[in-house]
Amino acid sequence: MRVLDRPETARGRALYQALLGVHAQIRQALVSIRRLATEAADGLDAGELREQLHELKRDSILWQLQVNCLRYCRFVHAHHNAEDRDFFVELRGTDPAISPVIDRLEAEHRRVSGDLDAVEAAARSLQDDGGHEARQAVVDALHGLEENLLAHLDYEELNIESTVRRMRDW
Repeated sequence: MRVLDRPETARGRALYQALLGVHAQIRQALVSIRRLATEAADGLDAGELREQLHELKRDSILWQLQVNCLRYCRFVHAHHNAEDRDFFVELRGTDPAISPVIDRLEAEHRRVSGDLDAVEAAARSLQDDGGHEARQAVVDALHGLEENLLAHLDYEELNIESTVRRMRDW
């Protein structure tokens, strides 16, 4: 039976709504990132820029993703959380045809993780150099993160919804 021929489940609908909730928080954090990139380009004091990046790192779900979520998305290689790994295994089990989508999501997660690392590295460089080039490196890293992460979220929501909504109930 094709996955689309199966009925949606209460668990699947709840999981998809939870995913959308997390994505909404990520998008909200990106609004702060966009504002900060603009302020950096406009000449925000290097110390203030570092402090705002530190606050984002400490308080934002976006930065928590780097530590707590992005690595789970490479479930084949990571051992952080069996529950997270099971989600992708279960998606593939629910609809084997989704494997190329999961493969792409895993690759995108690695790219976004690299983007987060680039933002942190650029922010650290401001400690030694608050000049235009260092600021531009932060701006460029923030814009790269935003572009890749938004494209990833859109792709994920569009391509896994029908499978998630049909995951088996407990």
